[in-house]
Amino acid sequence: MSDVEQYIAAIPSPKRRRDAETLVELMRRATGEEPVLKGTIVGFGQYHYRYASGREGDSHAAAFAPRKAATTVYLNDGVDAHADDLARLGPHTTGVGCLYLKDLAAVDLTVLEKVVRDCHRTLTAGVFGERAGDH
Repeated sequence: MSDVEQYIAAIPSPKRRRDAETLVELMRRATGEEPVLKGTIVGFGQYHYRYASGREGDSHAAAFAPRKAATTVYLNDGVDAHADDLARLGPHTTGVGCLYLKDLAAVDLTVLEKVVRDCHRTLTAGVFGERAGDH
């Protein structure tokens, strides 16, 4: 059993565990990448960022974390880049670069897969130079 599978199997909430299993498959399809576990975040692929400040590094190009209150899907290109799609997604809340989903069964998974695919494509197209809140 992989680290990701062990981590997901240990999620205490049946709903969060189900949603995590669904997101692993959805993000595999959307990114063509295999999941890796870093702390409590399940990530797919990598991208390099370099900000105007000179700060640079690497991060997951697509990722999620099952949290107690909601599952967090990381949109490091900023949620505003996906406003039209998110309007069709179903019940959710957002932060600058995070999408919070309380129940994947209540959202349109086709729309969510498109959002993840578009975000991954944007981030992996080259060196990404903006913070999610800088759009």
